[in-house]
Amino acid sequence: MCKKRSCLIAGAVVSGLVAILGGILIPIGDSIIEGTVRKEVVIENGTIAYETWAGTVGSVYRQFWVFDVQNPEEIIKNGSKPIVVEKGPYTYRTRYLPKANITENNNNTISFLLPNGAIFEPSLSIGSEDDKIMSLNLGLAGAYSLIKPSEHFVLNILIKNTNSSLFQHRSVKEILWGYKDPLLLNSTTGLFVPYNGTFDGYYNVFTGKDDISKTAIIDKWRGESHVSFWNNTYCNMINGTDGASFPPFLDKKTPLYFFSSDICRSVSAEYEGTKDLKGITVYRFMLPSKTFASPTVNADNRCYCSNDSPVDKNCTLAGVLNVSPCRDGMPVFISLPHFLYGSKSLSEAIDGISPDEDHHSTFLDVEPITGFSMRFAKRLQVNLAYGPSKTIDVLKNIKEHIVFPVVWLNETAALDDASAEEFKASLTSRVEMLENVQMSLIGIGCVLFLGFAISLCVLSRSDGFKA
Repeated sequence: MCKKRSCLIAGAVVSGLVAILGGILIPIGDSIIEGTVRKEVVIENGTIAYETWAGTVGSVYRQFWVFDVQNPEEIIKNGSKPIVVEKGPYTYRTRYLPKANITENNNNTISFLLPNGAIFEPSLSIGSEDDKIMSLNLGLAGAYSLIKPSEHFVLNILIKNTNSSLFQHRSVKEILWGYKDPLLLNSTTGLFVPYNGTFDGYYNVFTGKDDISKTAIIDKWRGESHVSFWNNTYCNMINGTDGASFPPFLDKKTPLYFFSSDICRSVSAEYEGTKDLKGITVYRFMLPSKTFASPTVNADNRCYCSNDSPVDKNCTLAGVLNVSPCRDGMPVFISLPHFLYGSKSLSEAIDGISPDEDHHSTFLDVEPITGFSMRFAKRLQVNLAYGPSKTIDVLKNIKEHIVFPVVWLNETAALDDASAEEFKASLTSRVEMLENVQMSLIGIGCVLFLGFAISLCVLSRSDGFKA
């Protein structure tokens, strides 16, 4: 009996030690994981981060939906409410070129150029990029804002001499990538002119080698640590990364900041939920409604608004960002598609606008340990503005200034199957294996310890009865 008791006690002790070992492995395992991540997320040759960052892993696509105007004559003759129908998607593959001029600097930063390129993908589009669209006349809208009202008579003469109008038939390709505009003396105009063969500025970002919390954060863009579009120190700040990756070990409560050259400013994204992407746990961060809110709601947006523009309605208009300061004065207004989160006056001014949060919001799915962006959808709408004129014939019946949608885009990418498996094999599978070992030791140890303890109690009670 004593021998049996001794065996049970020994078993209980060993089981307890197994459980304790599992507990001890938790901080050791966390330390191993953290050490691996700290090594692999640094942007330098030989790390996982560098291989992903420098190359062209996966495919990035830009889908375009172009707004086709249904009643151009009624708008011009009677000042009728515009009716539009979106046509799309017209899809282009972008970001297919690797970063260029990569230079490692002595201050733990790395510099590079991000090439622009777009290749039309017919199989992912509803038609040809030669499809004709009745669209707002880009040149006229631009000239209307750039020329002083006292000189509108000159523009009116040019409009008549070139048989131009407020709206015109143009191909999707022309609207996006440019065409010779007779109104502008045959200079090239288009929403994204120039694009192919250009670069999105010169970036200088921190590698994270000396401070992991600064990994991928932009140090300078175009040689400056700030932009100079907004005449305000706060709005001119360049905050965060370029959105491709973030510092590791994300906190759900901490917003992610990133700079977008498309809108010439930095924005933040907030945690919305946890998702599963091909077996990888990711945090979804979304652009909040306050991003383009009016200054009356979000005071931080005051310096993005100009009281000089009649379109901004004394800085009470929500949902649009006037980016003319960084577009050479062109009356370009950026919003979320279909004026999502915008003032009702924007959508009520045009028939055919129907905002939907599921289809029109911007989000990032980020792996929380490494900070790598695994999937994203950047959705923006490009609008131009025009208004009434006593001098320009085609604008005499226009009743008020209007922000007119031309196109909205969805730039999207997601981790492909091969990259997902590679990522899991190189990192997450090791983490999961270590966690499984830890939990197994704790579980087995606790179960065995409980079993031996119960057996000892039963044996002790049995001995008591015998006595």
